[in-house]
Formats: sequence, structure tokens, C-alpha cells
Amino acid sequence: PRTLGHKPQIVLGFDGSDTDDWTGIRLETRDGYQFTPTYGPDRRPAIWNPAEYGGQVPRLEVIAAIDEIHVYYVVIRGYYDPPYWETEIDAAAERHGEKRVIRFETYRPVQMHAAAERLLTDVNKVDSTLTHDGCPVTAVHVRNARKQARLNSRYVLAKPSPAQKIDMSMSSILAHEAAGDVTAAGLWITTESYAYSA
Repeated sequence: PRTLGHKPQIVLGFDGSDTDDWTGIRLETRDGYQFTPTYGPDRRPAIWNPAEYGGQVPRLEVIAAIDEIHVYYVVIRGYYDPPYWETEIDAAAERHGEKRVIRFETYRPVQMHAAAERLLTDVNKVDSTLTHDGCPVTAVHVRNARKQARLNSRYVLAKPSPAQKIDMSMSSILAHEAAGDVTAAGLWITTESYAYSA
């Protein structure tokens, strides 16, 4: 884990579910530090296992966490997987801006293969500058993820069994894809420093 300064710039990856899979958020800074944010009075990680909430993800808590992230960070862009969360994502876009809250459907094999490959490459290259917080849930979800073959030498990520979740892997991929797209578009905010002399 790293300590970040006041209102750091970040991008966000959100993978949501309702009753079976988990819902989670990962953030990434401009210099490639990825982490699971905390929220609320108890500073809980932004990861929701529906089994811990009577079988359904607590939507009000998720919305509160998203809103809090927009208070404590400068959110340049967030990629949100919309299934089951269309209404909440639209409301977040209204509150925080449609250029900051963007739907990114993970069921698209071409786009998701490319996004997964980007993260895989950037993590494994010799001179990688990516770092992360060591989130234990994300570590398990990444270890669970399996490549399932698709046409044209592509793959999608899949669970090896219904109990072995991969949702935080998806959030990590979305956050990293948002970071790459923000960098390519030149959207990171640069601050200028001035030195005055007499």
C-alpha cells in the first residue's frame, strides 16, 4: 500500500453484479499504482460479496462509495460494466459527468481481449512500472481467472467454478484500460509550477 497526496488523479474500474458474483472497484493513478479504495465510516474496501449482505449487493453502499471516490479523488475517467447497474451508472454520469462515468461492456470479446492483454503485458514486462496495494481479495480473483478460448486467437476470462470469483480481476482490467485511454487522449491534468525572481 502507498500513501497518496491530497485529491490524487485516478481512473476507476467498476465490475458490478446483483446476487451471485461480487461487485468491486479498483483505482489506478497516473504512474500506474493500482489499489482498492476504501469508503464509509469504517473505511471498508470497495468490494461487496452478496453473501455477506443477505444475498444481494447493497446498492446504496456501492453508490455511496462511488460518490465518495469523486469527493476524495480527481476522477479523470471511470469504466463501468453496465449489466444490472444501468440505472445507477446513468445516475452517476448525471452527478459526476458523462465524460467521467463511461459504460464499458465486458461481454465484448474483441475489446475485453485487448484490455486483458494490455494489463497482462504491462504487468509482466521487464521494465514494468505498475505497482499495486496487495489487496488480498483481488489477488485471489486474479489467481482464479482462466483464459477461455474464442475465435481469432482471442480469449475471455472465466471462472474455473461458480464459487471461484474473478470480479476484481475485471475491475483491475477496466481501471488499467481507462488509464491507457486517458493517457492516449492526453486527459491527465498537468499542473504548472512557476518560480518568481526579483
